[in-house]
Amino acid sequence: MNNHYVSNVIDLTNPEKNVIYNMTHEEAVNAVKSGDTEAVRKIDGQFAIVSVEGKTIRMARSIGRPIRYFIAKRAAGPNLILAERIDTIYEYLCKEGLDDQFHPSYTRMVPAHYITKIELLGCPDPNPVYSRFFKPERNKFDKNDVNSIGELYMRTLYQEIKKWLMYKATDGPIGVTFSAGIDSGSVFLLTYHALIELGQSPSRLKAFTLSVDGDGADLVQARKFLESLNLEMFLEPVEVDYSSLDWKAAIKVVEDYKPLDIQSATMSLALLKGIRAKYPDWKYLLDGEGGDENLKDYPIEENPELTIRSVLNNLMLYHEGWGVDSIKHSLTYSGGLSRGYMRSYTSAEQVGFEGFSPYTLPNVIEISEGIPYIDLTAWDHEKLYALKGAIVSEGVKAITGMEMPVFEKRRFQHGAASKGDFKKHFPEKEIAYRKEFLSKYE
Repeated sequence: MNNHYVSNVIDLTNPEKNVIYNMTHEEAVNAVKSGDTEAVRKIDGQFAIVSVEGKTIRMARSIGRPIRYFIAKRAAGPNLILAERIDTIYEYLCKEGLDDQFHPSYTRMVPAHYITKIELLGCPDPNPVYSRFFKPERNKFDKNDVNSIGELYMRTLYQEIKKWLMYKATDGPIGVTFSAGIDSGSVFLLTYHALIELGQSPSRLKAFTLSVDGDGADLVQARKFLESLNLEMFLEPVEVDYSSLDWKAAIKVVEDYKPLDIQSATMSLALLKGIRAKYPDWKYLLDGEGGDENLKDYPIEENPELTIRSVLNNLMLYHEGWGVDSIKHSLTYSGGLSRGYMRSYTSAEQVGFEGFSPYTLPNVIEISEGIPYIDLTAWDHEKLYALKGAIVSEGVKAITGMEMPVFEKRRFQHGAASKGDFKKHFPEKEIAYRKEFLSKYE
């Protein structure tokens, strides 16, 4: 009788979705397999990499690419199922007759910026071991040189956009989901400038702005933004009916229940479906996702768990949450934008677009974490919120020569519809979102 466990890895991820500029997929897998954090940091692009070596599985991802996993038990040994989505894992388990072992809370998300190592040893399998491969140096720039910081930050973002245009989105139209806030505004202007610099026609580009029932402040803002730069011909309003909003459908797509993420995803899906209805063959979209996290631009007063000291003292708090070693870290969902990016990634995937969020790339985050926020703000909330506009607008001007308008911050979900429609559609309490999410598996 064989007393040795047999481990089995079922990898349902799709490596073809990775965008890696400086090495082959095989070389990236070998870097992850080595467990060498410096080697993994050298992978340039957005990626979700899986390596299998006997019973040792290592996984690594950037923010822009998700990996989830689930360990199922068979008499012969454990099965590790890897996928982008919870429902993909569930469907596999149903097919194999193992769905009685499943609950969505038993799935795990690989946190961004870490090598996650799992040893499939049998019963019970040990907890994963995390090794950080991305640890940017904090506070490394001169507090007296905000203009240079802005230029370096935007220059790094610009290079990422150019690489994407040169090696990924090489032909066909390109859209920017455009609220005319600082993040989508900078992405639009840098993409416009990059197309010209690369000798390509800027007519490839459109700025798509959502308006629900002809309402919402974003469309007014988008017109002002582009008219001030004589670029209004690039604006394409996407007008949808209130009836097209469906927060319950968004929960099924995002597979989460955090109200702000579901509200954002609901509007994103309405926008993306509106674009798809107009342009059945459209493929590439950019957005400004990650820009708020990079420059710590969220209203601290709205979150009772946060203070300005916790935000400014913790490395990449908005990107990763409290960190993998903290009691508040969710194994099921990771934390911060590492978790929340599913609102963008899955929405684009659902409607058949290839999305790109250049602000989420490690090279860009590395610059933003080097900004000396404490010295520049002296722990003042208002100075922190104003800092983002100053840094980004100066950087955009240094690269493009254009004076980028800067408007007061507003969340995407609040700018696409009237306040009345927003309040009418979305539940106030998180429990309603949680119940809807769990109802899929009841």
